[in-house]
Amino acid sequence: MAEKQQAEVQDYVPPLRKMYLESIKPAMMEEFQYQSPMQVPRLEKIVLSMGVGEAIQNKKALDSAVQELTLIAGQRAVKTKARKSIANFKVRQGYEIGAKVTLRGNRMFEFLGRLIDVALPRVKDFRGVNPNAFDGHGNFSMGVTEQIIFPEIDYDKIDQISGLNIAIVTSAESDQEAKSLLTKFGVPFSK
Repeated sequence: MAEKQQAEVQDYVPPLRKMYLESIKPAMMEEFQYQSPMQVPRLEKIVLSMGVGEAIQNKKALDSAVQELTLIAGQRAVKTKARKSIANFKVRQGYEIGAKVTLRGNRMFEFLGRLIDVALPRVKDFRGVNPNAFDGHGNFSMGVTEQIIFPEIDYDKIDQISGLNIAIVTSAESDQEAKSLLTKFGVPFSK
């Protein structure tokens, strides 16, 4: 019985991955006239990160941030340390001041699906994500001001509302290709 369940888990393909393979990849081949299917841009990873400035005084804030990020991602988040000391912020090198999680494979596609279909529509006064948030190398970054837009977070159990950074890394050569890829996935860019 356990072997059958394990086989089902291995055979599972997220809806967005299936959509990418069946419709997005051929459309991208046609749009950009690629010679080989291997040239078609693909999602490589999604990195979720959360800076917790008050973690210097309050260690519980960092622990709750790690718990929330773990709930949102469906994968264990890790604490990040300060790379260098900054006197104005009373930060020493090596202090734990944030949390991050990197999603790849099926978890990445599942998270992107939940972000597009469930979380972004719950943002107050949402008019689309910034189409100028590409870095010049085909990667897209966006910020979310409230982590409560994700249904996994119980509003009554959070200590405080905090922001979240989402970086979508693609194999695209240019921002135009990356924007086309994300648009085909259903990311709602503002006009």
